[in-house]
Amino acid sequence: MMIFSTKRAAFISHGNTAKLAIQHGEVKLAQVCGIIASDEKRHDEIVIAFADMMKRKISMPAHLMYDGHDHNLFDHFAIVSSRIGVYTARNYRETVELLVAKWKLEKLTGLTSEGREAQDYVCRLAQRMRWLEESAIAKAQKAPTIPFSWISGRVV
Repeated sequence: MMIFSTKRAAFISHGNTAKLAIQHGEVKLAQVCGIIASDEKRHDEIVIAFADMMKRKISMPAHLMYDGHDHNLFDHFAIVSSRIGVYTARNYRETVELLVAKWKLEKLTGLTSEGREAQDYVCRLAQRMRWLEESAIAKAQKAPTIPFSWISGRVV
């Protein structure tokens, strides 16, 4: 049995209506239908892009920082940041949970099979992160103190 995607159906039907509207000189109707069609397709694209981004691991621009001494400066900075509570694995997980809830990703319907797979991944991601966060926080707490040249070699 073929599973029919309502989002895809809406994308196709509104896109075809836009084409017909153009043929009959109904420019405004074509614009409205074109916007609706592209909006329907974006649901799938958004959840797939979000899953792809999370699978690749997000690199902060600061990962490139270098003080001329410490080749692992960002990693050391991240450990200290977690240890003192500036930004922890818990904060990261909470951000993922917020985005999934705000974007109502768990409620999207009519996705393609790729979209449903991505939806499943991102909707379960926070739970998987929860399992890892305590060990990440504990690891940061146990990490050795680290001198930072840019704060006069002060050990943090």
